[in-house]
Amino acid sequence: MSDTIGFIAKHGLWSDAQIAAAKDIFDTLEAKKLRSFRVSIADPQGKLRSKTVMPKMFRSVMKNGLDFTSAQFNFDSAEGIAYNPFTDDGGVGMTEMAGFPDVVLVPDPLTFRVLPWAEDCGWIQGDMYFNDGRPVPFDARHILRKVTAQLKDAGYDYVAGLEVEFYVTRIVEDHLTPSDMGNLGVPPTPPTVEALGRGYAYQSEEHQDRIDGLLNTLARHCEALGLPLRTMEDEMGPGQLEFTFEPQSALDAADSMTLFRSMVKQVCARMGLHATFMARPGLDNFCASGWHLHQSMNDSLGRNVFAAPADAPTLLSEIGEHFVGGLLTHAVEASVFCTPTINGYKRRKPNSLAPDRVTWGYDNRAAMCRVQGGPGDPSSHVENRIGEPAANPYLYLACQIAAGLDGVQRKLSPGPLESSPYTATDRPLLPKTLMEALDKLREGSFYRNAFGAQFIDWFLGLKQSEVQRFIAAEPNWAEAPDQVTEWEHREYFTRY
Repeated sequence: MSDTIGFIAKHGLWSDAQIAAAKDIFDTLEAKKLRSFRVSIADPQGKLRSKTVMPKMFRSVMKNGLDFTSAQFNFDSAEGIAYNPFTDDGGVGMTEMAGFPDVVLVPDPLTFRVLPWAEDCGWIQGDMYFNDGRPVPFDARHILRKVTAQLKDAGYDYVAGLEVEFYVTRIVEDHLTPSDMGNLGVPPTPPTVEALGRGYAYQSEEHQDRIDGLLNTLARHCEALGLPLRTMEDEMGPGQLEFTFEPQSALDAADSMTLFRSMVKQVCARMGLHATFMARPGLDNFCASGWHLHQSMNDSLGRNVFAAPADAPTLLSEIGEHFVGGLLTHAVEASVFCTPTINGYKRRKPNSLAPDRVTWGYDNRAAMCRVQGGPGDPSSHVENRIGEPAANPYLYLACQIAAGLDGVQRKLSPGPLESSPYTATDRPLLPKTLMEALDKLREGSFYRNAFGAQFIDWFLGLKQSEVQRFIAAEPNWAEAPDQVTEWEHREYFTRY
């Protein structure tokens, strides 16, 4: 590498920890004789996009970043062009975005991995910057860093534990003819699939044993990638799995979820299987999947500030209750960040193990916020059950941190615990459709202030493009709102 100062150093984009990690990467490059590197970015949907570079080029990338198209910020969930880039402001109110320009993908050395399923291949994730060193405001990883820093300034560190459900099926027919390929705004024909196991048998050991080879493969890859896997289980639906992970910091947890989803889909595809994080596939007898987010906060000494003393009359500390108060207060406006697809709202029904209104309860799976632990329990925390597994991890976690911090700072009360959440008539209902969720975000001011008006307006436009395509394809959807439409299955089954 040249001794001349590079883009990353010029703009001071790496911390001391990142600089030290970069040195270790070059040692790994030589020791393992890596032959290629995927340089990746999480797009607005939280899915990875990447370029593969050779070792010489990778050294340059680690100094100057990588030229990377900004087009993803104009695309909705199926590459539909939500914003016309060939205008003076690129359709998004910024002259820097006119004409699908390149921006700079700056790798984060702390994310580097060697991919265990891809021969001699390194992997690294990064963030988007303009050529003058300013962060691209539509990159959700920047949003999460922003709110995490605000929480740190208040004296707290966020702790997140991931609990994610998804489906794995066996591919019967790929449907790869040219006529199946779709187009911009039209996803390809989904594969025809069959279940891996038979029917509903929650946590069946026989079902788990039937897919033992798959589970062991995914577990080995999690271990090789440094993903802190805790448990794997057969969930309720046929081929539905649930993986849980040890608690991590906010950015680490979001990065883990992003890499985990990508790994699962890639590894399953190599095995002739199809993995999907779509909430409710359009397949007969398939129930919905969720993403439950376990959360708490530590103080500067690493102590859980949600934990109440052993003799306390409340389940959580005062700080913990205020955090929950913030989650409940902003839950309706946050809905689109937790459940960003049309399909995800199919979960929100009474008696469905998913919340339909803004509630909290003690160890109650009907509540939106489920308190686990209690007085004297140092592991006390809150599980928010609102999310779908297709959510952008950076926005899901960021909306929780912003809401919880507001609750702490304004000492918001969560109100009484609910013992029967589905019949709590004095609690606000959660949005029942993506369209309603977008209206609530558009009408609100909290996330416009927390994330920035420019980001919110841009995000609303992306999601509105998705909604318009849905309504055009399924004009009669409201006649059977609980039915998964053909459009939904095509839109989400393969892409998420």
